Order: sequence, then structure tokens, then C-alpha cells
Amino acid sequence: MSGSDSHAGAEGAEAVPESWRAALAPVLEAPEARRLGAWLHAEEAGGKTIYPPRGSRLRALELTPLDAVKVVILGQDPYHGPGQAHGLAFSVQRGVRVPPSLVNIYKELASDCGVTAPGHGNLEGWARQGVLLLNNALTVEAGQAGSHQKRGWEAITDAAVAAVAGRREPCVFLLWGSHAQKKAQRVPGLMQSQHLILQAPHPSPLSAHRGFLGCGHFSRTNAFLEENGRQPIDWGCV
Repeated sequence: MSGSDSHAGAEGAEAVPESWRAALAPVLEAPEARRLGAWLHAEEAGGKTIYPPRGSRLRALELTPLDAVKVVILGQDPYHGPGQAHGLAFSVQRGVRVPPSLVNIYKELASDCGVTAPGHGNLEGWARQGVLLLNNALTVEAGQAGSHQKRGWEAITDAAVAAVAGRREPCVFLLWGSHAQKKAQRVPGLMQSQHLILQAPHPSPLSAHRGFLGCGHFSRTNAFLEENGRQPIDWGCV
């Protein structure tokens, strides 16, 4: 680990993007983050397969600098199947079958904004426009959903959400499902801030018909951004 990468222990020796370093430094220097880093190294040294692979675990922060964030979409943890996860919540690599939750996201997008679903599930086009696609935990063991929850990632991703919440530029927080809603509630002042907070059930097949489908979040997001002098998201650009 280089001297310029002194905060990257928990990230598997991956450099924290420059725009996020000051905001994340306090939690990355804490013992909890160092324990997380040591644990991840031990798991991999013991033969465990961890997704996403090294080099892509901070992809959400790399593609969406702090000062460029317009929208925050919170996920739970990475997909745990081979070749799926690449560091963005709800997104998968090109060539991988589009997961059911993302299928429903695309359905709502088509209904709400008339956007035709692409033939893939890679959402990097959103991330490059300012949509922070952030999971609560940034790693997972292969085939074991939720296996890296409560290992230390939460403090780091909570700090990232808090950093966006603390900015003066109005942003939109899309909170789909109770897990995302509880995470947002941990951020002091967020729910009473100048930001737009939109909540709906999770887009998974188990809950999408309880209010996610028909929520209109994509059009409401762009209306808010435009009202506040910010460029809307081209949801069809993925």
C-alpha cells in the first residue's frame, strides 16, 4: 500500500477516489475499518471467493465523484453470482442476465418516462451522470447473500451517504425497501434536509407490486433536479 493510499485497508488495498477521501478518512482510520480489511484478506487467503473482485469494489465512488452526485440509490449488498457484481448497486456486467430487481426497475422506467429497457444490466451510464449506486456492504462471499453485512462496511457507506447529505446542492435520495430507508435514517438530519427523499418498496419480485411499480420516482427526480437548476438524468443512457 502506497503512502497516498493510507486509507485503503478496508477496501482491499484499493485507492479511495480523491473526491471522497476527506469525507471518509475518519472512518477509514478507525479500528473497525482496519479489522474489516484484515478480515477480507484472511477470507481470501483462506480460499473464499469474494465479489466483486479486487479493483472494482469502490467503483461507485470512482464513477461518481462526491461533488458530482445528483441522485443516490441505495442497495443492500453485491450480487453473489459469478460475473455479476462490478461495484454498482443493482447493476451487473454486460453479457450477464439482467437480475429480477433490475427488470422491475426497467419496467418502472418505461412506464414513468417511456424509456425502452436496454439489452443489458450495466448502469455505468447512470453513475457517470451523477447517480451514486451505493450498496450498504461493498463485498459478499460467492453464493452467500448478505454474508459481509455487519463486518464494518456500514460505517464506511454511512459516511459516504452523510457526505452527500451534507452538501449544499440539492440531491435526490431514492430509498427502495426498508433496508435503504433504515440506512438513510441513520444519517443525522437527512430526512429533514433540503434534499428530496423518495421512498418505495424494494423493486424485487416479492415487493415491487406493493408500490414500487407506479411510484414515478424517475420523473419526480428529474423534475426536482430541473427545479433546482441541475441537469436532469438521461435515464436511457446506460
